[in-house]
Amino acid sequence: MNQDFYQKMRSDIREWVKTKIGKESQWSEYLLLAPDLFHLLAKLALDKDVPSNEKAKIAGALAYFISPIDLFPEALIGPLGYLDDVALAAYVINSVMKNCDPAIVTRHWAGEQNILDLVQQIVDVAADMLGNKIWDKLKRMVT
Repeated sequence: MNQDFYQKMRSDIREWVKTKIGKESQWSEYLLLAPDLFHLLAKLALDKDVPSNEKAKIAGALAYFISPIDLFPEALIGPLGYLDDVALAAYVINSVMKNCDPAIVTRHWAGEQNILDLVQQIVDVAADMLGNKIWDKLKRMVT
């Protein structure tokens, strides 16, 4: 059976988190959120209540997720390569929540945690997770 991007990402991350490196990584909990954040971005991209300027940022974040060429390439470093995707997704979702009714975001969130708190938490640790240079570069990509 062929897995789509979302299914493959979820499977790859879950398998990696079970490894010794995955169990010891301080970022595993954020990596596990990658598929749900991707799903949320896809839902927001289709929501009629999200303004077009925010949809442009969402489209950029979705393209970045799927692109094999990014700042932390998954093909080279495995699931840890999704850290930049997670940070960018959180940054874009945070922008949507600031510029729209946050209820738009919460109605599409499939995860168990409070998405408003979670996004803020990821944005707060993104510079530590990625380094300031990469974090600043990612933010510039969608602003």
